[in-house]
Amino acid sequence: MYPSSSSATDWWIYIVTPCLVAVTITYYFCISTFNKWEKLNVPYIKPIPLFGNFLKVALAKDHPLEFYDKIYYKFSGLKYGGLFQMRTPYLMVRDPEIINNMLIKDFSSFPNRGIYSDLAANPLSDNLFFMENPRWKTIRSKLTPAFTSGKLKIMYDQIKECGDKLMKNIDNDLKGKNDEIEVRDIMGKYSTDVIGTCAFGLKLNSISDDESPFRKYGKSIFIPSLRTLFRELCLMVSPALLKVVRVKDFPTDATAFFNAAFKETITYRLENKIVRNDFVNCLMQARNDLTLNTNLPKHERFSESQIVANAFVMFAAGFETTSTTLSYCLYELALNIHIQDKVRQEIQLKLSKSDGQIDNEFLMGLNYLDMVIAETLRKYPPLIALFRKASQTYRLPDNLILEKGQKIVIPIYSIHFDSKYFEDPLKFNPERFSSEERAKRPNCVYLPFGDGPRTCIGKRFAELEMKLALVEMLTKFEVLPCGKTEVPLKYSNKALTLMPKHGIWLRFKKIV
Repeated sequence: MYPSSSSATDWWIYIVTPCLVAVTITYYFCISTFNKWEKLNVPYIKPIPLFGNFLKVALAKDHPLEFYDKIYYKFSGLKYGGLFQMRTPYLMVRDPEIINNMLIKDFSSFPNRGIYSDLAANPLSDNLFFMENPRWKTIRSKLTPAFTSGKLKIMYDQIKECGDKLMKNIDNDLKGKNDEIEVRDIMGKYSTDVIGTCAFGLKLNSISDDESPFRKYGKSIFIPSLRTLFRELCLMVSPALLKVVRVKDFPTDATAFFNAAFKETITYRLENKIVRNDFVNCLMQARNDLTLNTNLPKHERFSESQIVANAFVMFAAGFETTSTTLSYCLYELALNIHIQDKVRQEIQLKLSKSDGQIDNEFLMGLNYLDMVIAETLRKYPPLIALFRKASQTYRLPDNLILEKGQKIVIPIYSIHFDSKYFEDPLKFNPERFSSEERAKRPNCVYLPFGDGPRTCIGKRFAELEMKLALVEMLTKFEVLPCGKTEVPLKYSNKALTLMPKHGIWLRFKKIV
């Protein structure tokens, strides 16, 4: 039996037409931003609906570094080009002079990262990393005093104590076992103890305690997951979508733990009138000046949760980036024994001149080790790209005008591997960071910590911590490849950083 013409018309009006309208609206939404670069006459990579150029990353088939790398070389010979991360148009900047202008000279036009988080669902993300000007500048000025040269000297003995525990832990791992060690885990325990002791005055003992809650929850926030990737995809479709799906930046139990732990630390110090020259002390002073100060206008005040959020970001960044860089450094030294021997020779020569005393001044004088760490950070930068957002209309040198709100991506990893700036870039070669070689390169082609006013606040602290650990280990052990050492390393596609998929396994051989 066939439907009557009347019922067929009703079926078309009430079912088919709304579906067609919905599909049309959805399709338009998916492509509505894709005329951006064509209108500005900017070279760009042709996008596909909704996914833009980001499909393989969205499906976890490519790591983001592969995505940026492919586009970087497609724009070879150009100063910049357009791309689409899902629906969001980004300008990839390749030219060192323009990068230098954006990060340093014209910083006032690009003070913000343009990285969004739903702060109602993620209060711990309301921190120095995510904050925009002027609040970012306000809190940065309060926290910077925690990392002066004088404060670093005071921290040295505490870092040394953690280094001694590290060596005992390596010895314990080698007793009764084979000599193969997963170094990211052991370096993570060391850096967790250092940041806990020096910045927060907490005796965490993560190095010897596998059940340490700080280590347990600290690891959990960096474990690659589809949740993290899904969150980023929602953000690139539309920031408003994050408020609908309310994806957490970090696991709920980890958020609750760190929120309680840092509040308790501050409360304990206040109640017991404890004053230490460390990061928590700076946070407490910031709390007095920015939260409890009733003379400040309401819009300039910081909340208690923002103070805690800045404690969290310093702890998280302090252990993860340092431990990962240390692990990659050991990996490269194991694969390049002649470089490892040269580092050890420098250390032994300096020790012979300092009566065997290792102190802050001793570490500052290890120039070749500085070069080794710099080369490690070139090959394995903590962030594979920097992001910025134009805070006002900005004119590029060739008169291209960027509108307020335009997002910028600076592909750090790709620039670090560009043979135009670093000859034979796959080779691990510390000599490229001699003073003579540095002088040959333009500014802003080496950006492991960023550059300009928003450069990493804990850079010198991290370098001191890494140098001490490397001196301790390399004077007592030869570090060698083992059967589980992966060459080349594979990275997890679920992580937005360089996270080794199968860990970093090396062999430790005692030096007699």
